[in-house]
Amino acid sequence: MIWNFFINFILILFFAGNGIPAITNQDAKIISLIPVGANQIVLADKAAVLSEDGRFLFFNKNADVKQPIASITKLMTALVFIDTKPDWNKSYQITTADSISGGKLNLFLGDNVNLKDLLLTSLIASDNGATIALVHASGMSERDFVKKMNEKATRLDLHHTSFSDPIGLSDNNVSTAREVALLAKEALENPEISDAANLKEYKFQTLEGREKIIESTDYLLFDSAKTDFEPTGGKTGYTDKAGYCFVGRFKGVNGEDLIVAVLNSSGKNDRFKESKALIAWVFDNYFKK
Repeated sequence: MIWNFFINFILILFFAGNGIPAITNQDAKIISLIPVGANQIVLADKAAVLSEDGRFLFFNKNADVKQPIASITKLMTALVFIDTKPDWNKSYQITTADSISGGKLNLFLGDNVNLKDLLLTSLIASDNGATIALVHASGMSERDFVKKMNEKATRLDLHHTSFSDPIGLSDNNVSTAREVALLAKEALENPEISDAANLKEYKFQTLEGREKIIESTDYLLFDSAKTDFEPTGGKTGYTDKAGYCFVGRFKGVNGEDLIVAVLNSSGKNDRFKESKALIAWVFDNYFKK
């Protein structure tokens, strides 16, 4: 406790000396570094930029205000499914119970796919049918699966995060920009999720030999503009109440690692533009001294 206080005190002096106000949050063990007026660079309702270890909050715009998070939910679904220690070579056949409206369908009634392809389809394409099929493949009921999701949120100290369904269609799936970033931090530390999030496209065949081509909903992976940082994967989400949402990880040329969350942006492409602008702003203000 004394050691943590000493470290935080030194950091406060360091950032104050550079003209940057710092606020310590002892409970969350996060140091907030937000210059006055910074919120004007993003129009989305809520946003946060965290260091990869989760201790430094470089940007905060209503970052602790709860709202629906739409398909960002699928990150927690993937974590809970992976917790069941699945046999990735085991197959699952798509049934009528996996028929879910909303979004592009990639898998159809009768398709037999292995569990790894099912997970990748859920995350890369944000496929609702593949996600509910993943839940059914776990052997748990949807109710029990959602209970596991909420229990894991509690274990991760995501106290403003809760789930009512494993897909993200329910507006009762809520979190904050800060906690969405922390959820992404946990999820992207898992190699199966991290590898999936960094794929622009994925091809596989069902057991019947039908070829599937899955395209990412993360448009930043397709961005060819030259910058001092690069996107390494994220997760999108959208419902009418959630607005356009995105959480993703970025790496700098010198090894910097940041996570950005943008919630309730006004447009499909705006969430990506604002995320990129926030990361650029953080690099300019904190890493180019």
